[in-house]
Amino acid sequence: MTFTFMIPIFDLDDTLYDESTYVRSGFRAVAAWGEEKFGQDANESLVEMEAFLASDGRGRVFDDWLRGRARVAEAVSVYRHHDPDISLLPEAELVLDRLAGERMYLVTDGHKIVQAKKVAALGIADRFVHCYLTNRYGRASAKPALRCFELIRARERTTWDDLVYIADDPSKDFVGLNRVGGHTVRVLTGRHASAPAAPGHEAQHRIMTLEELPAVLEHL
Repeated sequence: MTFTFMIPIFDLDDTLYDESTYVRSGFRAVAAWGEEKFGQDANESLVEMEAFLASDGRGRVFDDWLRGRARVAEAVSVYRHHDPDISLLPEAELVLDRLAGERMYLVTDGHKIVQAKKVAALGIADRFVHCYLTNRYGRASAKPALRCFELIRARERTTWDDLVYIADDPSKDFVGLNRVGGHTVRVLTGRHASAPAAPGHEAQHRIMTLEELPAVLEHL
């Protein structure tokens, strides 16, 4: 299927795969490290971290679990550098297969080592012309900044109207492109599925699953 002059650009976390699976993969890696470092049973550690995540969110999981047994920075490093056990959402794989042959891109925020390891684990780099990890261009290049989208536009020698970004987080993913005339599609998956959008921040199109994306692209 070819969408003439339309360039699909995908977000990564909670768009192409379930980000919670990355979090739990990282917890397993940290739990294994904890067992080796100070003898804490890895299964017990995993249960504890899951409980802290459920009750307090991500911010202090390692602080609460370690309770002074080791520096939190060590646990964070293990988490960031582990090889994640993650996979594409089935509907993401179907859509990427259906769009094979299109000039597609990836634009994702987050720690550059973490995001690179996710891309490698998912085996998706060769599906895209280029994967833009915004952190590689400095923190100021994270969404809603348009730095990486500008690079795509220059690379393709095209206008904003030819770009369509498919993502999930209304707090940052769409507002920049909305302002310059790009197209935006929000997939209602992951932890932001029910998040309200501030004025100007909502995507122009909303879909329940990526399987609906080709129909949206056909009408842009």
